[in-house]
Amino acid sequence: MNITLRSKVNGDLASVYHRFDGDLFKYLLPPGAQLIEFGGSKKGDRVHLKLPVAGEWISEITEDGISNDRCFFIDEGRKLPFPLKKWKHKHILHAAGTSTIIEDNMTFSTGNIITDLLFYPVLLFSFLPRIWQYKSYFKV
Repeated sequence: MNITLRSKVNGDLASVYHRFDGDLFKYLLPPGAQLIEFGGSKKGDRVHLKLPVAGEWISEITEDGISNDRCFFIDEGRKLPFPLKKWKHKHILHAAGTSTIIEDNMTFSTGNIITDLLFYPVLLFSFLPRIWQYKSYFKV
């Protein structure tokens, strides 16, 4: 299944992309979650979280890239909380004049379409606050 969220923020592409760091990641964490490790947003880096109820979540950055009008990095789940079996999250930043559009494109699977459908709203409501969090974090 796929969830895509977009948020338009203040700031040019380069300055917004350079602020995709540990501070932003901590700002985006859900209540009660702990950041165990933040390696960065480049291929080979790892991010390790401990979620209050679900347990550990470890992702590896498998791809990253920069061009004049787009920057991105992709994290894929290596150790996921139940019931997730697969996770791929594309973080894509698009230039939009003096603003930037941040796109979170998440693909996931629990291994069962019925469970995917049941889990979809859980993930959607977990990531939906990012739309406003990004706007707040990148205020000029």
